[in-house]
Amino acid sequence: MEGATPRILLVEDDPDTSLLIQETLQDHFGEPCVTVYPTVESSQEADLTQVDLVLSDMNLPDGSGLEVLEHYLAKRKDIPVVLVTAEGILENAIKAVRMGAYDYIMKTGDYLFALPVVVEKNLEIWRTKTENQHLQSRLEATLGELRLKNNELQVMVNKLENIAATDPLTGLANRRAFGRALNRYFANAIRNEEDIACLMIDLDGFKALNDTLGHPTGDRMLQLTARVLERFVRKSDIAGRFGGDEFVLLLPNTDQFTAHQVAQRIKETFEEEVAHVLDGEQFCVRLSMSLGLTTLEKCEAKTPQQLISFADQALYTAKKAGKTQIVVYNPEQQFKSAV
Repeated sequence: MEGATPRILLVEDDPDTSLLIQETLQDHFGEPCVTVYPTVESSQEADLTQVDLVLSDMNLPDGSGLEVLEHYLAKRKDIPVVLVTAEGILENAIKAVRMGAYDYIMKTGDYLFALPVVVEKNLEIWRTKTENQHLQSRLEATLGELRLKNNELQVMVNKLENIAATDPLTGLANRRAFGRALNRYFANAIRNEEDIACLMIDLDGFKALNDTLGHPTGDRMLQLTARVLERFVRKSDIAGRFGGDEFVLLLPNTDQFTAHQVAQRIKETFEEEVAHVLDGEQFCVRLSMSLGLTTLEKCEAKTPQQLISFADQALYTAKKAGKTQIVVYNPEQQFKSAV
């Protein structure tokens, strides 16, 4: 309504005072702009959506300006109300402002000359408050959209990080992600003086299977291997594809005896699953599993890479010794084998 003639609602029971106020405001704003109600009851019929500001006398025949104020604020909480009275009672002014009145002026002296300025001042206060509320609403909406976009972005980042850390064929950790986890787990084991086991796994006869039954069957066997490993890992463990048909398993806070039991169950389960899946193809291919095992307590590795190296040496020995077996790295006996 900035620049337009304000629509003013006047609640005033004295006809002379009402006329003076109307003329004063009309002279200032240039055209008729005041609607008058003489009582509290009649003022309740007003359509407040068509009102910019309310001027109300404090003393009315059927009530007070405070009742007008309370009723209007209940219907439209942002409406500016200015109380005009001939009584200089400070308590009434304080109560009116506390209830939500914008202003409180006295009918004394040349108050009519000041009235247009009071109207303009309070309309400007109302406009400023309204604009601030709109700005606040827009800001909250923008912040809400930003939070939503940030959440969507974080979900996308998490997905991308998961993709970047995951082997696409098996769903296990890829070599890079496994390397990062190995560094963390190794550091925790050293700091907490805990054991940590590492299993290197290789599929025996995988190349022959690929050559005989084709790469799609080979991919299925790699996925089968991943599902077997996932069956036996805890939330604290990490299983990864090291490359080709080679897998790795890290078991924090796990001693050699327990790790060997896990390795044995993995090997047996894998062979059972392969026999079931390949079934009639067994006559032309034989797919089995070799495993190399080491633990920090036994090998006394100084670095994460050394832990992997010792497990890899044990795996190499298992392959060299005839495959389809578990070899445990032991620096004192060099290697300990278990079929």
